[in-house]
Amino acid sequence: MHRVSIVGSSGSGKSTVGAALADRIDVPVVELDELMHGPDWTPTPTPEFRSKLTAALAEADATHNGWVVPGNYRTVADIAQGRADTIVWLDLPRRVSMWRLLRRSVRRALTHEEVWGGNRESLRNLVSRDPARNVLLWAWTNHPLYRETYEGYASGTFWSHAMVHRLRTQHDVDAFVASTHT
Repeated sequence: MHRVSIVGSSGSGKSTVGAALADRIDVPVVELDELMHGPDWTPTPTPEFRSKLTAALAEADATHNGWVVPGNYRTVADIAQGRADTIVWLDLPRRVSMWRLLRRSVRRALTHEEVWGGNRESLRNLVSRDPARNVLLWAWTNHPLYRETYEGYASGTFWSHAMVHRLRTQHDVDAFVASTHT
């Protein structure tokens, strides 16, 4: 395991698991959110996003012979997931992901924690009825869509080149991370 793509719904723990796995197999984390979000949550145009990811993976391969990429962006799935030797699908129950996402988002808003591109989450967005602004509504709506998409990838050819680990409980996640080593 040298090139790992971690997918799952918002709040499933992709970045947390990504950091733990990268530490255990001694490779860098390439955060898709960091490459995607500019100031004021401005999205990176798709061609530039794809170029940035390709360059980051090439750099990680050259310097560490591998990488861990947490994130779900379909516009780069062929790059991140297509080049991975291991896919980790965090398929936790919706209630677990939503609780984690709520706690994380409230903490970030209250502490003014900077996230990618100098952005910060706000409490105002968490009460918005617009899923484009409210990460909780967006995650609630998209959770079943991720499951459907990844079930298709797992049963089809898109992930057939990689070892796929579908982790459905925190116990599964903890056991997988603990079993991983260089």
